[in-house]
Amino acid sequence: MRQFDFMGKRRIAFIVSIVLTIVSIGALVLLNLNLGLDFTGGTVVELHYATVPSLDDIRTLLANSGFENFSVQTFGATDEILVRLQQTFSNDVGNQVVSALSSGGAQLELVRAEFVGAQVGDQLRDQSGLGMLVAMAGVAVYVAFRFQYKFALCALISLGHDVLIVLGLFALFQWEFDLTVLAGIMAVIGYSLNDTIIVYDRIRENIRLSRSDDMAQIFNEAINQTLSRTLATSGTTLLVLFALFFLGGDMIHNFSISLILGIVAGTFSSVYVAAALLIVFKLERQDLIPAKKENVEGEEELP
Repeated sequence: MRQFDFMGKRRIAFIVSIVLTIVSIGALVLLNLNLGLDFTGGTVVELHYATVPSLDDIRTLLANSGFENFSVQTFGATDEILVRLQQTFSNDVGNQVVSALSSGGAQLELVRAEFVGAQVGDQLRDQSGLGMLVAMAGVAVYVAFRFQYKFALCALISLGHDVLIVLGLFALFQWEFDLTVLAGIMAVIGYSLNDTIIVYDRIRENIRLSRSDDMAQIFNEAINQTLSRTLATSGTTLLVLFALFFLGGDMIHNFSISLILGIVAGTFSSVYVAAALLIVFKLERQDLIPAKKENVEGEEELP
């Protein structure tokens, strides 16, 4: 089986990661996330059409009627439409939307019109951010106990790298960030950690079995030994996610994007961030196999 020199390319991978991280931070600072109604508050209007409508026609009619900052998507069936409006709720907003869309000659009826308050959105944003920090802190504690603190630091940096890149791309392309995307990012944390733990476990085992002190070579062997498993897992998962992306409808479109980006970033970081950082942190055999003491304190030497 061919052995790939992953660690030999780690400097190039570090440059790629640093550039992506800088771009992501810049996008988050300058552009900000395009928060959905789950976080900002607004009105949700659900409509039922007699025939399957064109989403582009609906957007045009709403824009011509004076509505701003709205999104239109299918909701379950192709004749069920969900309109999200970032504006103050009124009792007539549902009827106003129906009136605007009926002007095009379509037959539709109002199913529901609900308002999501900005205060609820603030609480969701704060609690979701806190939940993500708690999850990553738990990861650090788990890895530190199972392996060693250097592993924990590298795993935490790797997870932060994956989350930051996904968030940065959502900010850069101004994709809507809602609770489904947040759920996708939380899933990415679990997926990336699982992949990292598999590599770390093999690295630890190889360090204990090998007599070599060449950490780069040991890491290469460990990554190559787990490569087929990593590619098989990532590949099959991506197949499902691409199916959801193309066939799952608008409701889970951004959710699929977040997971696709996260799995690609997580697979890359498991090899070139989580593993390669162990060399930067100067992991040594003694970190996992402490040297035996020649004399126990207080023990007398035999004559």
